[in-house]
Amino acid sequence: MGLAAAACVLLPTAPASAAPADLVIDYECAGTSPSSIAKYAPVRLRTRLTFATDLVVGGALDLKWSLAYKDASRFTSPGYYVGGSVMNIMGNVQIAGAWQNILQPTGATTIAQGLQLDKELPLPAGISDPGLLNKPGVIRIEPKDIVVDFAPPDGEANVNDGNDIDNPRGHVISYGPGWTPFDDRPRSEKHIHNDYHETSSQYAWAELKFVGTGVQYVGPRDHEGGPVEIELDHEVRGTVDPSKDAIGDPVNEVHNGGHTLWELNGLPYGEHTIKITNTSTKKAWLDAFRVITNKAAVPTDFHRATCKIVSNPVSIEVTVKDRTGPTPTDTPTTGQPSPSVTPTQSPSPSTSTSQPNQNNNNGNNNHHNNDRTVADRLVSVHGNATSTPTATPKPSAGPTATNYVAAQVKKTPFGGVPSGEAPVASRQPYVLLAGGSLLLLGSAAGGVVMRRRRSAHAGNRR
Repeated sequence: MGLAAAACVLLPTAPASAAPADLVIDYECAGTSPSSIAKYAPVRLRTRLTFATDLVVGGALDLKWSLAYKDASRFTSPGYYVGGSVMNIMGNVQIAGAWQNILQPTGATTIAQGLQLDKELPLPAGISDPGLLNKPGVIRIEPKDIVVDFAPPDGEANVNDGNDIDNPRGHVISYGPGWTPFDDRPRSEKHIHNDYHETSSQYAWAELKFVGTGVQYVGPRDHEGGPVEIELDHEVRGTVDPSKDAIGDPVNEVHNGGHTLWELNGLPYGEHTIKITNTSTKKAWLDAFRVITNKAAVPTDFHRATCKIVSNPVSIEVTVKDRTGPTPTDTPTTGQPSPSVTPTQSPSPSTSTSQPNQNNNNGNNNHHNNDRTVADRLVSVHGNATSTPTATPKPSAGPTATNYVAAQVKKTPFGGVPSGEAPVASRQPYVLLAGGSLLLLGSAAGGVVMRRRRSAHAGNRR
């Protein structure tokens, strides 16, 4: 009977928890200019938007948005750059219903290595944006467009003359007839990547299309060289002779590489073309073109791609609940015991109260801080008190102002009522049940033994 009674004790159940929203949304991204990072074909993304749905006033709607390429389409580099380019992504989420807003989750990733034209660009792992919930009601959350921007770094990037590992997929300098490549030259000649192209053909040309704000023509100084004409964007900009030094005096050098033979800066940021032409039958060389980028001259949206939803439009409605729990009051109470705070060694502790809906977490709107109960947010003790106040109920003979103390729990469990009261502990009372059962059995056994002894003492008489 005792065991049966013990087995009927109701065990505590885990508090319910609302499942987070998990939306899968497909996008197609198109370029907004010829220099867009999506200039060749639409780039398709698969994204996943998640957020908690057990929302309360004073908490945060924390949107977390992961992104990935859906297929073989990719954003690509619009030019040649040193390391330090940045991919910036901004989403848009329309909030309607009880309150109107647009949240814009953002994310960025820095590309450490240098980039060549059309090199694949990585996506940020995710974007996020917490929005503070300031009143209860039903709200509708609907994802909108995503905007992707590319920001190049300041610096100079070498575009070498050969189709080597630094210039993949054939995006290199274009050479006309009459040029001969020379590879694996001695390091002492100081050529970039230890190679160069040479020609003795009159009118032999080479050109490069690039995106930047400046460009340099790099080659060797050599006493056998002749004049080379320079064009930029199909206009002649000058002539340079590698057989002469910077002040026009002839040189006696042979394959003294790595010199900047011609340079132009201050171009509007964008796509340009540089072309060199050998104007005589003397020798001409091309080691590399060096592309220059001034980040300050780059418009923010110059390489932008805009992504629109191509899967079925999605939205979700969630309810923002009002926060419940004790409310601060100074109403006098009589005839009822009232809790009072009695510090054992407190010189002069002071307390300060704040409104229940006020955000007291120093701008950090994460769920761990915002899930605190109202009572937990009411009191903070200042000063140099060295002891912990203890609440001791005692009868009050007269009016007493209620003193609010911290709630019993720092965080309301998901699905629980945010009242400041701790729910029944999740640990099952197996020890108590077993102890009670043993005590009940022991009592029954003791009674049987006692009756037998009495019977024996009385001569087994009933």
